[in-house]
Amino acid sequence: MRASEGLRAVAAARSVASSLGLAADDAVVLQDSNKLTLRLTPCDVLARVAPEAEHVAPFEVELAQRLAATGSPVAALDPRVKPGVHERDGFAITLWTYYEPVTPDAVTPPPDAYARALERLHHGMRTLDVAAPHFTDRVEEALRLLASRDRTPALSGEDRDLLGDTLRTLGRAVDERGGAAQQLLHGEPHPGNVLTTKDGLLFIDLETCCRGPVEFDLAHAPEDVGQHYPGMDPGLLRDCRTLVLAMVTTWRWDRDDQLPDGHRLGVEWLTQLRAALDALDADQPDAASRRAG
Repeated sequence: MRASEGLRAVAAARSVASSLGLAADDAVVLQDSNKLTLRLTPCDVLARVAPEAEHVAPFEVELAQRLAATGSPVAALDPRVKPGVHERDGFAITLWTYYEPVTPDAVTPPPDAYARALERLHHGMRTLDVAAPHFTDRVEEALRLLASRDRTPALSGEDRDLLGDTLRTLGRAVDERGGAAQQLLHGEPHPGNVLTTKDGLLFIDLETCCRGPVEFDLAHAPEDVGQHYPGMDPGLLRDCRTLVLAMVTTWRWDRDDQLPDGHRLGVEWLTQLRAALDALDADQPDAASRRAG
């Protein structure tokens, strides 16, 4: 969030917590992007704050409750207050349990443990009947961003074409290859959305849930995690990794992107995408002609 908006978001979160009987004398920013994640003290609650116009908090709250009931490895809402979304000063605020980390933030969980936790999450998700967007809807969002030169003014024509061709071709390929095995997914289970706690690995940020093959989720995890996930399709995972790389690279070129150092990452990831496509073309000679077509 922008600095002025962030100050208002912190004040709104503290106000909501105090009104619910939780002492919130101070706030530490844990993550700052399209929404703000705060640790409020001394009550030790995790507050997630998003602009009211952009949030999908009710969906996330309901899904977290339903997954917790299945024993899935997800972070819990704060048990001291009634579950729900609190609106204050133009922000939507949800309150969650704060988990003291048992390892430094920079330490990625062991790949076998990561894979087991994600498999458990997917198992729990298969038991739920939840309306969620398809992963191809997110591909279409990225394509619409590319089509808007006003929103992506710094992107060259060559790079725009590369991203668009990759998104269209691999979006179709993954959807077709994923077939009937598609299910509810986390959507972005990257290391930043995994907590290492005394209760094991827990997933957070469920607002990105979508439907698709499990390989789409695995594409967000470190590469060695997929080796420990039973029944994973290596070829489909490779396509998903390249597709996801094209998606996140596209978002970095949004003029309103708020990820720190996002432009540098956009440039770096374009180079990585070209290398990934070259490797894909070497293994699948018809891949380049499909993109061109």
